Amino acid sequence: MKKGPLTIKDIAKDLNVSASTVSRALKDNPDISPETRKLVQDYAKKHKYKPNALALSLKMQHTNIIGVIVPELANHFFSAVVSGMETLAEEKDYHIIVCQSLEDYKKEVRNVQTLIKARVCGVLISQSKTTTKYEHFQELIDNDIPVVFFDRISTGIDSDKVVADDYSGTFAAVEYMIKTGCKRIAFFSAPYHLEISKNRKNGYLDALRRYNLPVEDNLIRQADTKILGYQRALEILQEPDRPDAFMAMNDYTASGILVAAKELGFKVPEEISIFGFSNSNISQDTDPMLSTMDQHPQKVGEEAMALILEKIENPEITSRKNKLIKTSLIARQTTRKLPDVRE
Repeated sequence: MKKGPLTIKDIAKDLNVSASTVSRALKDNPDISPETRKLVQDYAKKHKYKPNALALSLKMQHTNIIGVIVPELANHFFSAVVSGMETLAEEKDYHIIVCQSLEDYKKEVRNVQTLIKARVCGVLISQSKTTTKYEHFQELIDNDIPVVFFDRISTGIDSDKVVADDYSGTFAAVEYMIKTGCKRIAFFSAPYHLEISKNRKNGYLDALRRYNLPVEDNLIRQADTKILGYQRALEILQEPDRPDAFMAMNDYTASGILVAAKELGFKVPEEISIFGFSNSNISQDTDPMLSTMDQHPQKVGEEAMALILEKIENPEITSRKNKLIKTSLIARQTTRKLPDVRE
């Protein structure tokens, strides 16, 4: 018995026809008689023949494979985004290759080179937080590979983009805490050069201004991991004019703030309110459970995949699309309840 995958040449030999006849019959070419087409197709089905993806890619100059670059798959948000992408890709008979930058610019550059060599037909990207140069992204476009950014977008590259409504989500979360009586709300941000950081900071600032609360630079710190959230919160909560609430960049940062607050003996949410962002698994594993904004990562992934498939299948389209995914406020136990409003 032959070892390895069945090839067109194997089918041709077994049926005593030419390889070109088998190839055309498998494609249902009308130049091949109905009888021969059925004979070849039935044989291929019975013996579970699969087309050689590499050979097809060499012939077509690309594959039906889409590359995805994420900062970290261990992050619940990005794993959920990839799940959404994969669901739609499979429906359309595409496959995905996932690369992790691990927040490293140089590794992200290598990811791009790997995907170009793999002849992918499109790339979906959420950039590393250490990325400040974008020549590697431009190289994809220069190689006629469609690009769609999601979540962490690059404003230096002309491409389609899919993001959660970071501004409105942060505004809503800060507004909620203000309405529960919080007066001095700290904001813990990701690196300031990222567009996502700018949008969330603007939402935070505008909520304070909307309710005539002062903007205090001392309450704005860079902290977007659990350990940094813990360290910065320990510092700021021991200062004379401590905050009474925190707006965190993500749930991991919020969980670090919560640990620090409890370690210092503060009651949450009575003395300290904490709001996360993303509705990750960790938001329900903390005690008390975190209030957070749901970014709907599955939807982000589906919309990003829909955009890249549209560009792949309609290369003549040159217009750019930006998709904004609405967030949902989830009030749990790290924020006080809104006061009753009675007519």
